[in-house]
Amino acid sequence: MSAAHAAPAQGPDLDLAIHYYSRVVTPEGVLRESRYQERMMRRADHVWTARVLPDTPAAHGADAAPARHEHERKHFNHVMLPRHVLRSNGQVRLEYVDLREREVVSIPSSEYENVNFDGSWANAFFLVDPKLVAALPLVHRASPVAGAHWHEASKGGGYQRVLWDEKRMIPLLIEKGDAAGRTLERIEIVPEPTLAKALPWAGARAYAQKEYADFLD
Repeated sequence: MSAAHAAPAQGPDLDLAIHYYSRVVTPEGVLRESRYQERMMRRADHVWTARVLPDTPAAHGADAAPARHEHERKHFNHVMLPRHVLRSNGQVRLEYVDLREREVVSIPSSEYENVNFDGSWANAFFLVDPKLVAALPLVHRASPVAGAHWHEASKGGGYQRVLWDEKRMIPLLIEKGDAAGRTLERIEIVPEPTLAKALPWAGARAYAQKEYADFLD
């Protein structure tokens, strides 16, 4: 049975570079494109994901940012902060880590939708649930990586395909769009050759603990 069909709860430790790309052609003929990158660390019961940000003062330490007066409420932007998904005793928890302010912001499940998290451990750990990969038919197409296989399905003029790496238990490419080429979403996943030894969530244990409600009006 393949790794995708086995739908395991865990997989090997990985450090990943993830490249996101989307394209849409509007009915008015306007082409809109979007690109961004993330770095992901996957360890047993931990997934740490951080957006790759431009080299600007805002991306650096507190000394590079203007002082904030005590009466000013800090704005919480989950996209700009590393996301830490962890699992303990079968329960999934979500928190964001503000490295500059040395704060950990816990997100209750009732607010997951507001930070674009679906609550799925499988989707966080594997990037796509292996059960969903297994539900896509296996297609006989040449793979650029030994041990990786294509799964693909088409329906209603649209398609979805996944290049699944059986050994690493991670997709190397996730792609969906329409046959006419009006829409395309692509996620390319590149495993790093070595693993980082420093685990950022370990250092965050000493940070101040905050709640999501602390940043609401």
